[in-house]
Amino acid sequence: MPETLHSPPHSPPRIALVVANLGTPDAPTAKAVRRYLAEFLHDHRVVQLSRWIWCPVLHFLILPLRGPKATKKYAAIWLPEGSPLAVYTQRLATAIQSRLPAWRVLPAMRYGNPALKRVLRELHEEGFEKVVVLPLYPQYSTTTTASIEDVVASESKGLSVSLVEDYSTDPRWIAAVVDSIRSWRARHDAGEHLLFSFHGLPQRIADNGDPYPQRCAASVQAIATALGLAPTEWTLTFQSRFGKERWLAPATDKVLDELAARGLRRVDVVCPGFAVDCLETLEEVAMQFAEGFAAKGGELRYIPCLNESDAHAEALAALAQRAAQG
Repeated sequence: MPETLHSPPHSPPRIALVVANLGTPDAPTAKAVRRYLAEFLHDHRVVQLSRWIWCPVLHFLILPLRGPKATKKYAAIWLPEGSPLAVYTQRLATAIQSRLPAWRVLPAMRYGNPALKRVLRELHEEGFEKVVVLPLYPQYSTTTTASIEDVVASESKGLSVSLVEDYSTDPRWIAAVVDSIRSWRARHDAGEHLLFSFHGLPQRIADNGDPYPQRCAASVQAIATALGLAPTEWTLTFQSRFGKERWLAPATDKVLDELAARGLRRVDVVCPGFAVDCLETLEEVAMQFAEGFAAKGGELRYIPCLNESDAHAEALAALAQRAAQG
């Protein structure tokens, strides 16, 4: 009998997941912070102004003035292992890796290290056939997610890349946020009001069609509904204003002033636009805003980001698997 020939079994494709965050300085030093801010603020997606106008302003006004202030802020929250954003992003990647054992899961940063561009190039050199890029921005914006898309477009040669653009109303992610709020308030008792504070952006960008405000509103509505909150029990606000132009409103600090004037003395705040804790949550909200509210006789209580929690890792792993299949 002639020998039957069998084709060798096909090995499964090598798949990688890149969880991409905004970025952070390498150290809480003036040089490192200035280098990071220069890269971040040079991106035309972040500052959508003419380079002829913006670059001189950035290098001769913004960086000399903002750099030293930002350095002090980073130093105030720096962990023994490094920047909170980098530490928690790495821990989150590790938690997702445990749920996707057949994949390779890596953290990357749009600005700073490990650079997304370099991570994608290395995956290509190592022969990965498929890559899922998951920006750690639940709500899509041209100022954040689209910048990740720019890098993917320029560095995806030879790679099959799937990108998760938005998960602002993903049921598993919503459930993870809801459970984190519910469990925190069960341990500490609920405050008199709940603020949902998101990073802001200039109103001009929203007027030009950026869907970010609507995505934030959709997230908050889903979370508030799942928590069973009445409309009078919560407020959607925006933080991190920069410059003199009009930004998304209402502003978190202004709303806190209004709540204090109404006699509220214990307010909870959560930041579901941030996947992991960082400068904006730990320094701006939990320190600056809390101090300002305390000066008016109140207590602002910060509910931490999801960080590397089991529910967060499971929600993002499921998102990655759907993206790979799609």
